[in-house]
Amino acid sequence: MIPPVPPLHGLVLAATLAATPVPPPPGAGVAVLQGLDKITARVTTIEAPLGTVVRFGTLEILARRCHKRPPEEPPERTAFLEIRERRPGEPAARLFSGWMFASSPAVSALEHPVYDVWVVDCRNAASSDLSREGSKVAGRSSAAARRWR
Repeated sequence: MIPPVPPLHGLVLAATLAATPVPPPPGAGVAVLQGLDKITARVTTIEAPLGTVVRFGTLEILARRCHKRPPEEPPERTAFLEIRERRPGEPAARLFSGWMFASSPAVSALEHPVYDVWVVDCRNAASSDLSREGSKVAGRSSAAARRWR
């Protein structure tokens, strides 16, 4: 017979599981972003494979999810991004964690004095899976964002 788990151990286990990052589904794809360096006025296309940190200047960008609507629906691309700034000799500072929308970049934007980042497209993303799990994914991603700090 298995002994019962004391309540405190159950809470620790639940907190550990809630903070575990959710890996992207296999073959999840790439979030295509654009970044503007306001100092040099250069626009750079950034391809961020889901679950992999990419760098743009002093920014570290982690794309957790990317969603592209099917062609028969109004066009929209959304991505759940976590963006940190890492300067030499300083701890990383979280600047942004949330959904960005390609059709309305100002709705949920990165506010930074030197860089702008916005969503352009999603490649090889599983749109149908994300549309069914949208609210669950957002909740799990915010828990993953806390752990990623």
